[in-house]
Amino acid sequence: MSQVYMIVFLTLFLSLFYTTIGENNLHNNQEQTQAYIVSIRNDLKPLYFSNVEEWYKSILSRTNSNPNDALLHVYKTVFHGFSARLRSDQANSLRSQVEVIHIFRDVIYQLHTTRTPHFLDLNTYNSPLGLLKDSDLGSNVVVGVLDTGIWPENPSFNDAGMDPVPSNFKGVCDGGENFPPSLCNKKIVGVRYFAGMMSKTENKSLSARDDFGHGTHTASTIAGRTLNQNVSFFGYAKGEATGMAPKARLAIYKVCWSFGCSSSDVLAGIDKAVEDGVDVISLSLGGPLERFTDDTIALGAFGAFQKGVFVSASAGNSGPIPGTLSNVAPWITAVGASTIDRTFRADVILDNEEVLSGSSLYTGGPLPKNKTFPLVHFTSNYSMEYCYPGSLGGVDVKGKIVICSSPALSSRVGRGVEVQLAGGVGVIVALNDPTVDVNDTVKSDPYLIPGVTIPFFETRRLLHYIKNKQVKQATIVFRGTRYGEKPAPMVASFSSRGPNTLSKYVLKPDVIAPGVDILAGWPKNLSPSGLDIDHRRSDYNIMSGTSMSCPHVSGLAALLKSAHMDWTPTMIRSALMTTAYTGYHHEMNKTKTTRQNGHQLSYWVSGAGHVNPEKANDPGLVFDLSEDDYVQFLCASNYNSTEIQIIVKKPVKCDDETKVKEWDLNYPALIVPTNSKGKEIEIVRTVKNVESGSSTYTAKVAHPKGLSVSVSPLELSFKAINETRKFSVKVSAFKGFKHDEDAMSSITWTDGNNRNVTIPLIVVV
Repeated sequence: MSQVYMIVFLTLFLSLFYTTIGENNLHNNQEQTQAYIVSIRNDLKPLYFSNVEEWYKSILSRTNSNPNDALLHVYKTVFHGFSARLRSDQANSLRSQVEVIHIFRDVIYQLHTTRTPHFLDLNTYNSPLGLLKDSDLGSNVVVGVLDTGIWPENPSFNDAGMDPVPSNFKGVCDGGENFPPSLCNKKIVGVRYFAGMMSKTENKSLSARDDFGHGTHTASTIAGRTLNQNVSFFGYAKGEATGMAPKARLAIYKVCWSFGCSSSDVLAGIDKAVEDGVDVISLSLGGPLERFTDDTIALGAFGAFQKGVFVSASAGNSGPIPGTLSNVAPWITAVGASTIDRTFRADVILDNEEVLSGSSLYTGGPLPKNKTFPLVHFTSNYSMEYCYPGSLGGVDVKGKIVICSSPALSSRVGRGVEVQLAGGVGVIVALNDPTVDVNDTVKSDPYLIPGVTIPFFETRRLLHYIKNKQVKQATIVFRGTRYGEKPAPMVASFSSRGPNTLSKYVLKPDVIAPGVDILAGWPKNLSPSGLDIDHRRSDYNIMSGTSMSCPHVSGLAALLKSAHMDWTPTMIRSALMTTAYTGYHHEMNKTKTTRQNGHQLSYWVSGAGHVNPEKANDPGLVFDLSEDDYVQFLCASNYNSTEIQIIVKKPVKCDDETKVKEWDLNYPALIVPTNSKGKEIEIVRTVKNVESGSSTYTAKVAHPKGLSVSVSPLELSFKAINETRKFSVKVSAFKGFKHDEDAMSSITWTDGNNRNVTIPLIVVV
């Protein structure tokens, strides 16, 4: 058992089974106690108590407990009440007290720097589903990370207390220059680098060492673990750093260099990773859409699938424009990006007392209190408006806050540097891309001077005030790390959208996962901004992108594989998709949408929904796929026999007589065409039972307006694990269907016992 896991176990043990001393009721002395939180009606406090603490103690004394020993905390500001160590009978006694509004058990939360394990409920060790328990935190699984390499000295890659490396992994520690084999351990179990193009274009050392930071960040998101519970990015996101699968092993394949990622290197990396015996491959990279025969990632990923390796890849950062996806092959799990409930808020306070909210990771001292500074925005010169390098050298901005316009995905810290070099005291980077949703999910940036990024709708407010001469000065206030922000999750504006223009009847992205402001490991010799002028150094950095969401799913796949070693890659993906949710996080907001504004409620945006790992561990039914299923799909997609042979590496013949439709692939989403004549489309799917014992599932259909949807049969019964059943879905349009937009619906198979297998249904025009 690892030391981190032991600490968690002991924390839960001591919290849940701490024994109260000095009990008045002696025959219950041996009964174990735990912490409870008690909500109190303070308006009922009798006047003869001078303060609420004394009153709370008197309430506690009614339970036969010693208040001085039992009382843990008194809440006076954001919550009225107290917490105390109590036996169950004492807690029940409190519930009957007239002053008590509510009483509930304390839950042991862990502060993680990525925060995402907590946000995904993965720190719930006492859950009856218990994915972390069932998987032993991923100990039996090796994840191959194809990226920019790794910084092995980072504390995220500590191997203290880990078991021996799984015997099926045959990789080596071949890190090249400045990367001796001694840097590998039970966490970093293999290292290779692929530099087919690099040596011809630059003079950097030939090494698997991470010169850019991206690979270290993604690897630690997948499987990072540290014994230090107080890490942060210069005080932001403070807590314990833990990846998705803390005991999973990492095999590093450096395929990306300063010029990018050569497709030949990427394919070589996939090839070697599968040969080495990895169980999961994580690819936070991609390119333009190409036919699968020209897409090295698709080709390599199919070979990985044939060997039982799960492949996840980033969906791309070209949103919110529709149809901008990467990695759309149906055998790849493409991951979009979402927000979590943690933000790094900074406010622009204008001299008209209006407040513009944005975000920032500025690490220096604050601006002087109770002082504002002149605002300046250069609109007559494009270079100056956007604060391009050298553009502000000839103007007077000394002592001023400069407003720099910016597209959504541009370099923002560099704009602040330009303002700093020109003598400005602060920078407001104002997003002004009208194609981005007005409620843009703003990623945070580590400014070198007091700086803040504001979203498009705040930019419009600011420019309106300036145009109408309603403001002249402002200041910037940094609020630090804020938790519990609502609503969350939301789809990140930059996350690439569907539909899948290459295979329009295959849903992409498959799922969404946290990808905005994710804190993870970072090379200690690199600045967080990547700028030479930036001399800050940290073991951790905060980044955003589908590059950050992909490793979350890679880590979850490692957990699921470790918990269910007999599951195929398509079964793992099916479990993630059919248990995903399309509303805000259940503990934060009950609104049933992942949209940011009206036009975003779409499976093209969120895929099947946001990953829900504990549910995925117990999905009930899964959709499995074989190599032959994909061959039939390729035939239906008008790939000829020669092209298919390139992909599957063996002769294939497409039989026109038995040729299926593109939408017949046994994929956990239904996308079908329709037409104004009301022609009925029938789709057949096969599900496999992955739970032992008998069960019965009933179909529930969310009927879209103007469509007729029928499922046959309406019930599916299973007697044993791995049994399969077929069902058909018939869809037809009738009067009232809008033929100018796609219809979104769903079908859910439910066992009435907390298992709900939900399948998106999309009727495309």
